Amino acid sequence: MTQHGHSHANHHHHIEAGGESLAAEARLVMEKAGEAWTDMRAQIFDAVAEIGKPASAYDIADIVSQKRGKRVAPNSVYRILDLFVSKNLVRRVESANAFVANSHPGCFHDCIFLICDQCGQAVHIDNDRLSHDVRAAAEATGFFPERPIIEVRGKCSKCQ
Repeated sequence: MTQHGHSHANHHHHIEAGGESLAAEARLVMEKAGEAWTDMRAQIFDAVAEIGKPASAYDIADIVSQKRGKRVAPNSVYRILDLFVSKNLVRRVESANAFVANSHPGCFHDCIFLICDQCGQAVHIDNDRLSHDVRAAAEATGFFPERPIIEVRGKCSKCQ
């Protein structure tokens, strides 16, 4: 289990290395879902992937605005980000109200984010045993967990 979790530990490196293939995968997922892969959607996805750490809709709107040469409203960015989240292409870091590209769009894990309060980097780890226990604890009370969110705030190894 830890080995599996470890392979995802530095997922932002996959994104930098495979930006093109990640975008191609995202496009495929969207088109299979019957959604158009518009220029705007492609640019928003690229911006999220390029930043490599959780970014707010405003940060993303700024990047896309610069690329397009005209102001893009954060509201339209939000709508597209929400669509990406629903298709598992982008993950939302709830405690930071920020978004990060999912380097494994095909995997539906409950993700656990380790978020550095100093540099803002978020590392996503998978630990299915832990996620299972969280779901089981919720179900034991008669609650149906649809989307467990586990976020751990602290300092990354570089900032310690």
